[in-house]
Amino acid sequence: MKGRVRRYALFLTVGMAVCLLSAYVSSFFMGQYGVDGTVAAIEITPVCEEVMKLLPLLFFYLIFEPEPKEMPAAAIAIAVGFATFENVCYLTENGAANFNFLLIRGISAGALHILCGVLSGFGVSHVFRCRWLAVTGTVGILGACIGFHAIYNLLITAEGAWKTAGYLFPSLLLLCLYAAKQLLPRQNISFE
Repeated sequence: MKGRVRRYALFLTVGMAVCLLSAYVSSFFMGQYGVDGTVAAIEITPVCEEVMKLLPLLFFYLIFEPEPKEMPAAAIAIAVGFATFENVCYLTENGAANFNFLLIRGISAGALHILCGVLSGFGVSHVFRCRWLAVTGTVGILGACIGFHAIYNLLITAEGAWKTAGYLFPSLLLLCLYAAKQLLPRQNISFE
């Protein structure tokens, strides 16, 4: 592996490591605050996971100073690694008895993490072009990612139609982003 392939393989691996670390951090705060799994999934896990996914991206940007156009791919690679490892852990923990459920859950969780990766990658590459916007913009991006993640977790812990809506939520948002990219007039957005 050479060049960009090596870099993105590293980001995939970092995403997997971040998934493991965020599980430990979430478990720590879950024990610290004495909450059950449902409350932790809605209130603690989104914050821990999204902060932990943003940290390597910020480290990459601040230490290595890449071109802003390289940021989205790095963020998406971290998100894909995170989602892959999370789905493997979920499969290992729960078994493969209900394959249809695992497939739907895996696709929706993967879509959620990719959606947050797209948002954080493009967002960070945009807000760091204006130094005065860097801190507040990063906090805003983090807040949006945490909000998406918390809404997803809240919906999938519900029953009935809300659970179905939760599983469709990230995929539909990704489709909306894709449709907007295709339908909006082509604008030349430079990252300089």
